Amino acid sequence: MTAEVVEPLAAAEVWFQKHGLPYFVPDERAAVRAALRPGRTLPLLVGVVAVAIAAGVGLAWFSDEITAGPAVLLSIVLLAALWYALTALRARPIVGWALSRTSGSLRLLLPMTTRALPLLLLAITFLFINTEMWQVGGNLSVGALWLVVLLFATLAVAFLFVRLPEEVDRADDEVDDEFLLRTCAKTPLADACRELLDDPGADPASYAEVTGYERWNLILVLIIVQFVQVVLLSLSVFAFLMIFGSLIMSDTVMEAWQTPDPFSPSRALVQVSTFLAAFSGLYLTVSTVIDDAYREQFFGSVMRELERAVGVRAVYLALRARG
Repeated sequence: MTAEVVEPLAAAEVWFQKHGLPYFVPDERAAVRAALRPGRTLPLLVGVVAVAIAAGVGLAWFSDEITAGPAVLLSIVLLAALWYALTALRARPIVGWALSRTSGSLRLLLPMTTRALPLLLLAITFLFINTEMWQVGGNLSVGALWLVVLLFATLAVAFLFVRLPEEVDRADDEVDDEFLLRTCAKTPLADACRELLDDPGADPASYAEVTGYERWNLILVLIIVQFVQVVLLSLSVFAFLMIFGSLIMSDTVMEAWQTPDPFSPSRALVQVSTFLAAFSGLYLTVSTVIDDAYREQFFGSVMRELERAVGVRAVYLALRARG
């Protein structure tokens, strides 16, 4: 490749990394493929599961709480998977960009809260002042409560993995010259885009379809952004329930609502609020994906970033092909 081609390609790869798109870089994709080979993942998985089982059984034995075992086992496996993703699977730029994008749009949290929470809080409030809810949530062990939270979180993430690919597929549906010029503006490939579009033999729009690891890169960006937003809204529900409960729930009422040998009322309040906040997270996850108004509120700005990624990638691949 000539220097005038190599230089913008290298600048584009740096841009990909800074914008949470490491799988758009060929060397990064190769490293991820190597990290996912069974010869590397299986020994690590066996070791992690063995340690997790030993830790779970040991904690359950010493604490006399059976549910502590599965809770610890799942937590260790999830933490190990997260560590492997951030290191070997090169997910650190993806997570970093998604978190920075979310923190940069915290000003939108209040509009999202006022749009998504009112009806939910209305339903949650009636569940909150319900005897059966306190008998169930207030008497859960810590391990059981953590398993319930993990269950709701797993269902939410699974739902996102099923539905969000549809959002990503929309980003590369209608790519033309105007789309490429708009998305490549103010990027390292802005000049290269105009040159390719002026070249009758080049067709950068033909490289627009995103597949494989690059497609999963975009899906992961959406999942992390959505998950963080839902966590923030769930924390808002938790804070509301804690304040609301401390105002209206007296110790006498909470003790009367729980089963015999109840936990302390303050602990019960925390556990019931946590249970309902986790359920709210699952509800919000589903609502913000299937409802058009919510989807625009949650995904509008991020989808524009995904379109820009699609446009820059198309020009990048066309430039590499021209050599």
